[in-house]
Amino acid sequence: MPQLDTSTWFINILSMLLALYIIFQLKISKFQYPSDPQLQTLKPMTKSSPWKTKWTKIYLPHL
Repeated sequence: MPQLDTSTWFINILSMLLALYIIFQLKISKFQYPSDPQLQTLKPMTKSSPWKTKWTKIYLPHL
């Protein structure tokens, strides 16, 4: 049974990682990022509910 030749694996893996890194860098460099992002103030959300905001008791009917 022949032995598996692993002498070229290091070069193949290294060149694959280098190629993936270059491709990733090229894809990222095409994005347009805003130069000076502005902070936005968040307004509190208000819910309109049909009931009053005070606590009310709910009574169960008699059995």
